[in-house]
Amino acid sequence: MCVCVLEQESRAEMSSSGAGSSLQVHVIRLGPGQDLVSSLQAFVQERKLRAPFIVTCVGSVTKATLRLANATAANTNEVIHLSGPHEIVSLVGTLNPCAHLHVCLSDGEGRTVGGHVLGDLDVFTTAEVVVGEALDLEFSRETDERTGFPELVVHSRSQTQKTD
Repeated sequence: MCVCVLEQESRAEMSSSGAGSSLQVHVIRLGPGQDLVSSLQAFVQERKLRAPFIVTCVGSVTKATLRLANATAANTNEVIHLSGPHEIVSLVGTLNPCAHLHVCLSDGEGRTVGGHVLGDLDVFTTAEVVVGEALDLEFSRETDERTGFPELVVHSRSQTQKTD
């Protein structure tokens, strides 16, 4: 299923507050037929990651379900279903229990489409994913009254929580 190739710790700065957080990096390679989203969520649960995010991803998928940009919390029906081989041009987002991922895919003609991932990202040949975790933080999601969507909330971890 998931193979962890590298784990390394470094320092990264949070741009909003100027505070820093240690960063741990994991590299995962998924194979044909694996579901990208559920495999990443399983990896996060197995490792008990509290502030995980996608650093980068390359690979290809055969199926994708995406919500388009013009959807709202009241009207989430703006969805497209893609099938057939597509290259992963970009995958970004957070991997807390309610993952928030956006993907950009290109077809055999080089046309691109992107949106909010709603699941169904089935790996075609491979997906090589670099996952980072901010070790001094914890991510959660809470419904934002302004948007109607569950939005990212970032908490600092205490020294005792980091060793769990």
